[in-house]
Amino acid sequence: MDQKAVGTQGLVWNEPLVFEQGTPGRVAHSLPHSDIPERAPADLLPDEYVRQEIGGLPEISEVDVVRHYTRLSQWNYAIDLGFYPLGSCTMKYNPKINEDLAGLSGFSQTHPYQGEALSQGSLRLMHELEEMLAEIVGLHAVSLQPSAGAHGELTGMLMIRAYQADRGNPRKKVIIPDSAHGTNPASSTLCNYQAISLRSDARGLISPETLAEAMDEDVAALMLTNPNTLGLFEEDIVKLAEVVHSRGGLIYCDGANLNALVGIARFGDMGIDVVHLNLHKTFSTPHGGGGPGAGPVAVRRDLAPYLPVPIVDKEGDRYVLRSDRPKSIGRVRAFYGSLAILIRAYAYILTMGSEGLKEAAQVAVINANYLRAKLKRFYHLPYDRICKHECVFSDRLQNASGVQTIHIAKRLMDYGFHPPTIYFPLIVHGALMIEPTETESKETLDQFVAAMEAIARESEEDPNIVITAPQKTKATRLDETQAARFPCLTCSSLE
Repeated sequence: MDQKAVGTQGLVWNEPLVFEQGTPGRVAHSLPHSDIPERAPADLLPDEYVRQEIGGLPEISEVDVVRHYTRLSQWNYAIDLGFYPLGSCTMKYNPKINEDLAGLSGFSQTHPYQGEALSQGSLRLMHELEEMLAEIVGLHAVSLQPSAGAHGELTGMLMIRAYQADRGNPRKKVIIPDSAHGTNPASSTLCNYQAISLRSDARGLISPETLAEAMDEDVAALMLTNPNTLGLFEEDIVKLAEVVHSRGGLIYCDGANLNALVGIARFGDMGIDVVHLNLHKTFSTPHGGGGPGAGPVAVRRDLAPYLPVPIVDKEGDRYVLRSDRPKSIGRVRAFYGSLAILIRAYAYILTMGSEGLKEAAQVAVINANYLRAKLKRFYHLPYDRICKHECVFSDRLQNASGVQTIHIAKRLMDYGFHPPTIYFPLIVHGALMIEPTETESKETLDQFVAAMEAIARESEEDPNIVITAPQKTKATRLDETQAARFPCLTCSSLE
């Protein structure tokens, strides 16, 4: 298939720093003359409340300010511009109706210190969202407090520790597969557990026999991801649960990949005790990106007393926040949760309905397997099995010509595509982790396949063009090591 580059070099401005623009005396406002006499701030306020003048700010007109930041925004890649093939840290299209609903004044103008009597709509939404999520995952209770997936993971592990301590022994270890997300051992360590790595078998899965050898009365929990980070469903999950529960342990599931299972399988039915959910992925809320996110955590019935406080409860026709829960691990964040994100997830679930959610999961799996089947002709596929939400390739076939994963990722930019997740999971050397989600059309996937095929062909015929990529981006060969070790945090450091 012939592939024309989606990305081209067009009319692109050289954009200096805003501090390098402007003219002394130029302003971005024009106000009518006031008939009220001017008073100096120092005449009206105590000295400690008067802001000192800030030197060095650019003096620039309104139109130049608008053009500067608009041009900068056009350098950014965004989900509304194109396909993100990222695996694990997936981003997919966020329906605009959800944005509109989150912007309704009854939600956007509310305040977390607002009393319960004036917050009934928000409390009802959160209570109903908890019930929806609990039903979807097949567990008893949900907390919406955690700010992100990793935060939900830490919250779940804190509850496991409190549960085990209540039974006389918090235990010492947590078993974590070698394909786990990097936050898993971090969360365990923060809860004073020793992380024990468990090697995946030839299938890319956890073997019940291997788990049984590692499991003893010092193990508080098994942390796993299902489907795992190779995009494979843990086929022996019920047996794994039996092994862990027989020794008094619990199973924590990283629910980041729930988008492959909604309406098809439930964590509670698999024997999972605690799970966190990434709303940005499965339920199409904006990716946190350092801002307000949401990583709700769901638990089985006998772990519910340990949920963070406050919880949203219903008394008759009213909704209340309860904190009188003696076994709770306490607060894990200020207030209750990122309401604006929760609204979007609530709207998405209601819009899709049960059948729509199930269809989304099915399409996500179909899309991932479509890419798996199309790309394995050009890239090494270490686990050539039916996958779920994502598929993981490697750069083995391209290594002979000196082309590595990082080069393939950079060359994709020249074809107009954001790179996939690279070098993860760690158990695949030179990994290319690709997740299309259900929001991408076959036409988009075919364009991506054609670009990847072209790069594979270039790697054989003209590897230098791949190794020196990208050529068409605004900034080309960046020094990532230099950027990481010596970040430019002020305008003076750019001089």
